[in-house]
Amino acid sequence: MYKISTRGQYALLIMEDLAENGTENYVPLRLLSHRRNLSVKYLEQILSKLVGAELVEGSRGINGGYRLKRSAQNYTVGEILRVMEGDLSPRNENEGNTIESPGTEEFWNNFGNAVNGFVDSVTLKSITDKTQSFAGYEYCI
Repeated sequence: MYKISTRGQYALLIMEDLAENGTENYVPLRLLSHRRNLSVKYLEQILSKLVGAELVEGSRGINGGYRLKRSAQNYTVGEILRVMEGDLSPRNENEGNTIESPGTEEFWNNFGNAVNGFVDSVTLKSITDKTQSFAGYEYCI
């Protein structure tokens, strides 16, 4: 089954959280940990990859934390997920011992194009906008 790992899912949540704070303000690691109910150690691993890919930047000190390097509209979900997941192709490379058919080859190529096209069409800003427009759940007793 085609699945995105929890690291990929959490990376997207963290990026959304940082996007809500803009590119000016650093968000402390402990605050991210508290808001998303994730351990500081786990967040450090995810943020280390995001910093290494130059999607976010970190700052040490009393006013330190993490922030986006560019505006949220300039990030795609595909870009973020590829940092954590690698290639988003839905199939593994063929070892050369199997004969492919034109039909299955075309299917897998179209499937990969659909997945990559979709994740590359969604911006971090569109996710953040959707979250900000959410009024919350209604509970009736």
